[in-house]
Amino acid sequence: MKQLIKQVFTVQYEYDVRFTTDLFSKKNDFLVQFFASREPEVTPKLLVVVDAGMAAHHEGLVERISTRLNEIPNVSLVPDIIVVPGGEAVKNDHTVIDRIVEAVDQHRIDRHSYIMAIGGGAVLDAVGYAAAIAHRGIRHIRVPTTVLSQNDSGMGVKNGINYRGKKNFIGTFCPPVAVFNDELFLTTLSHREWLAGISEAIKVALIKDAAFFEWIANHAVQLHTRDMGAMRYLIYRCAELHLQHIASTDPFEFGSSRPLDFGHWSAHKLEQLSGFEIKHGEAVAIGIGLDSMYSSLAGLLPPEDGQRIIDTLQAVGLPVFHPMLESNSGHHPLLAGLEEFREHLGGRLTIMLLEAIGRGVEVHALDNDLVLQAAVALQQRTAIHS
Repeated sequence: MKQLIKQVFTVQYEYDVRFTTDLFSKKNDFLVQFFASREPEVTPKLLVVVDAGMAAHHEGLVERISTRLNEIPNVSLVPDIIVVPGGEAVKNDHTVIDRIVEAVDQHRIDRHSYIMAIGGGAVLDAVGYAAAIAHRGIRHIRVPTTVLSQNDSGMGVKNGINYRGKKNFIGTFCPPVAVFNDELFLTTLSHREWLAGISEAIKVALIKDAAFFEWIANHAVQLHTRDMGAMRYLIYRCAELHLQHIASTDPFEFGSSRPLDFGHWSAHKLEQLSGFEIKHGEAVAIGIGLDSMYSSLAGLLPPEDGQRIIDTLQAVGLPVFHPMLESNSGHHPLLAGLEEFREHLGGRLTIMLLEAIGRGVEVHALDNDLVLQAAVALQQRTAIHS
């Protein structure tokens, strides 16, 4: 009797990322075209979840969304638009997930219907998670509203919420069916939010595209002063690089190599240690600074390249140091982030460092003393810059 059946199959995913302005205007046909292209056998339902922070900055936004979506054939809008907290609060409050799942049940949202998330990266993460677990997966549409979500988190296939004080401890891999980047939402961002998203573009440029990094360095002033043309290009190129990486490597992260997490092992810990007061993009900027300085101290990256990276981060207006990095102790709480990151990877520790601008190199261990030396160097550089 045979004792083995080997099962192998592949699943193809395809989704478009569209760039537009004023998505919910009557003159904008992007959503009309999308739903018309789906050719459903029956008219699907659509449940919408909106970031409260974004709604507060765009007067009448919820009403505009409702009006526009009710005009679109080929889809039936659920009357109750759910408004949820923005930022990490939505990922820390698990009752939000319950509200969305309850709405799915109440309005009989099935697997052939849609859930649309409109908001920053945290809202997209939480809503995507709820969509993935309800009925084992409801199609979800992302409408990112921040720089970071339009160029990074909204592009990928991951969703998640925070649990036990740990970032993204619970989550799923569930790609969206569509992403709509609306630059109108960027106009009301706080300056802090505007800048925070630039860190992810610097990250992907450093590990994949030296020419893109040079472009960022040469346009640091325009990006800092909120030039929309510069930001438009930065978001498009960053999104393009992220999507290319996802498609060409390991989209569901079966291995422990995650190049796009350059600068993130410390960023996740800094967010947690600060009670999520530090924004994700700010923590990533500090993490990029730390790993770039470590790369130089370890002899991997030429010192002048390390300095140029720090200069560019600061020229854009991003932080490269936080007082929580201060410590002369080998028991620095930040170092616990290394072990947590290894657990998150599900295998051996794999950290992306730099051997040149535009070229990363993976290592499987970090020297704790060099990590602390890198932190001290960043503190000194911040004092000089100030």
